[in-house]
Amino acid sequence: MTMPRGFRDRSKDSLLTLLGDVPELVRNLVIAEVDSAKKWLARTAKDGGWGALWVFLALFVLFWSVPVLGTFAIAGMSSLWGWDVWLSAIVLFGLMIVIVAVFVLLGVLRFKRLTARQNPVQSIAQDVKEVRDEL
Repeated sequence: MTMPRGFRDRSKDSLLTLLGDVPELVRNLVIAEVDSAKKWLARTAKDGGWGALWVFLALFVLFWSVPVLGTFAIAGMSSLWGWDVWLSAIVLFGLMIVIVAVFVLLGVLRFKRLTARQNPVQSIAQDVKEVRDEL
């Protein structure tokens, strides 16, 4: 039987040899779990930062939409470029609302990624549960 690269057949090893390898295996497992936790934390921080940025941008655009609505009220009686000024203001205000909706959607999608991932602590708890079930 051929073994995958990096692995060797341990079926002929003695019990003492196998027991002697346990500390190294546990050490490797702990290092792998810590590295996994670091990667999870980095991804979570990145997604949280991007989500906050998109929400901030949505609020920024919404903040500047208020003067557009004011322009609509003030200039509603005059005309410009063949359109009435109030019609131009409504079109611009509608465009700003669409931009706000896009930014909010991007922020919400980024925040949903936070809950979609499995937390490393949950992974360790699941591993411990499976080991207990085997014993």
